[in-house]
Amino acid sequence: MNNAPVYFDYAATTPVDERVAQKLMQFLTRDGQYGNPASRSHLLGWLAEEAVEEARNELAELIGADNREIVWTSGATESNNLALKGVAENFEPDDCHLIISATEHKAVLDPAEYLRKQGYGVTVLSPDRDGVISASAVAESLQPNTRLVSIMAANNETGVLNPVAEIGALLADRDIWFHIDAAQAVGKIPVDVNAWQATMISISGHKFYAPKGVGALYVKRRSTLQLKAQIHGGGHERGMRSGTLATHQLVAIGEAARLAKTELTEEAERIGALRDRLWAGIADLGDVHINGGNAPRTPGHLNVAFGGVDGEALMMALRQLAVSTGSACTSASVEPSHVLKAMGLADSVAHGSLRFSLGRYTTAAEVDQAIDSIREAVPALRKQSSVAS
Repeated sequence: MNNAPVYFDYAATTPVDERVAQKLMQFLTRDGQYGNPASRSHLLGWLAEEAVEEARNELAELIGADNREIVWTSGATESNNLALKGVAENFEPDDCHLIISATEHKAVLDPAEYLRKQGYGVTVLSPDRDGVISASAVAESLQPNTRLVSIMAANNETGVLNPVAEIGALLADRDIWFHIDAAQAVGKIPVDVNAWQATMISISGHKFYAPKGVGALYVKRRSTLQLKAQIHGGGHERGMRSGTLATHQLVAIGEAARLAKTELTEEAERIGALRDRLWAGIADLGDVHINGGNAPRTPGHLNVAFGGVDGEALMMALRQLAVSTGSACTSASVEPSHVLKAMGLADSVAHGSLRFSLGRYTTAAEVDQAIDSIREAVPALRKQSSVAS
């Protein structure tokens, strides 16, 4: 790993915290607690079940929930699918309208499009110039048969925070359920299911130093909601998500949640300061701006538009840094980010944008290295573009 690029892509995934990995390993091999949590006839099963429930408690405490409101899943994509489809399938298509935003992750956009093709009504809200979905925009789109509103807490590309507490308050007195994709929020900013007045919240472990392939859906107990299961076979997780529980994965996300709860405030301050240091080091390059920079954001996100530079070319010039363009590659072309396009950015600006995301292991030295690399690459690429034109 000595030749590995410096990592500035924590929004895509995080390395597993060593403390989390050590705990995970205790639930894999023969000298550990490898039992099936559903095996209630012997000690190994009991110990596994106890570990799973302890993890459920840890995650619940991180978000201010009751442990009975945590439904284990494989991650936010599954959670989002369960939330949207699990609500819609309670109704005939012409009796169910859903509201989402244009800046949602594909894990919400694609299930919503699937439901639209089945005949369900779907309204896709456009954000303001900073990428924010306002409560007033939600209010204006409500229909008599609106059953579910799904708005993300923090955008995966820009880090922009939506006013989910305000939206939750709007919907609280109505017979409308509220789902929040909080994959980019949990473990990074304070999350309180009661303050947000959410019915469901999607969580992804690998966004806060747990392994890939594990997550959860918070499902409010004091609600009229009855989710339709999307995976059948055994009735696990109170019938909402069947499948043998991966004890080692769940123990890991529980430990990651415990660490996040303990360290969140201090860590957010440190990461936010490093992000601001990175921006301060490149802000004077000229014709650069932060996408969504006028809105509240998560501490680790910095999505920068570099005028006169192609994002793919800049990313190649910054090979020593692991960053993201936010572009969606198709078989024939590279399309500009749907998030930046929804915010009203021109294709040229969207194509010239890079996402830098910082995290637990980012250092000041790495930030300074990134600043030096960017300050060298951007003028050189602009000069090449000027000569070519």
